[in-house]
Amino acid sequence: MTATPAQPPLTQPPDPNPRKPRLALPPGSIDCHVHLFGPASRYPFHPGSKYSSADALPETNIALQDTLGLSGSVVVSGAGYGQNSNHLVEVLTRFPERFRGVALLPDDATEADVAKLDRLGVRGARFVSNGHGGALPRLSPRIAQLVAGFGWHIQFYPHAEDLTDNADALLALPNRVVLDHFACIPAAGGVDQPAFKTLLKMLDTGRVWVKISGPMRCTLENYPYPSVIPMARALVKHAPERLLWGTDWPHTNMNGRQMPNDGDLVDLLSQWVDDDKVLRQILVRNPREVYGLFGKNAA
Repeated sequence: MTATPAQPPLTQPPDPNPRKPRLALPPGSIDCHVHLFGPASRYPFHPGSKYSSADALPETNIALQDTLGLSGSVVVSGAGYGQNSNHLVEVLTRFPERFRGVALLPDDATEADVAKLDRLGVRGARFVSNGHGGALPRLSPRIAQLVAGFGWHIQFYPHAEDLTDNADALLALPNRVVLDHFACIPAAGGVDQPAFKTLLKMLDTGRVWVKISGPMRCTLENYPYPSVIPMARALVKHAPERLLWGTDWPHTNMNGRQMPNDGDLVDLLSQWVDDDKVLRQILVRNPREVYGLFGKNAA
């Protein structure tokens, strides 16, 4: 008898009761980093994923957007489904107003594959550094060249301090580059560590953006992730025109850790950004530069 593949471990669910933030977000604000899953009966998890998740449906995320004061979200394909875009295709087909996408393309992706995803609202291809495990693709110059013809960016998730090791390869690509979650730089090292200085130099090229998202990916501290605050404020001061923000909902791989409330994550922006014009740049203008115009009541 053939053995049934083991289900990846179930990740802790997000807080089911997101509160309305104290911070009123500017109209048109975009969450630039969410993951969606399910229904599980139709979309089984990839056996190489580090986790499985309860359903995190687009309808649930749209309700979260409305609670937080957001206009739309960018669905980032995570390791849950490997390099299969079928789930992302369904989400973007059903909810074209509220979502854009970033895909994990298969190694043999063709121009026709990319064209189909582009029509649906995919705007980037995601890769990770070798420091990450799971069913995630490593940087492919061929894929980067392929998607550059459609104006897509490369979204890259470093690990620990290895941004420095990957900077030259990223900057050699023909694409714009978006770095996940503070470039995953350990917050304990502060703003003077080599990886953070590398990040600032990359931002100065004008071709690189970084997401001030997922502070829990840079530290094992609980909310409000105090060691991340100096990095966030330094980035806001240095290059606000190159920053994107996201919740990282539903916050996978948080087993054994305190799960943040998404309203609290929005309110962290009050500690990171002092100027209303800068906040609007990060939440409204920059996302349209990278992902195009979309979102509820977009204009």
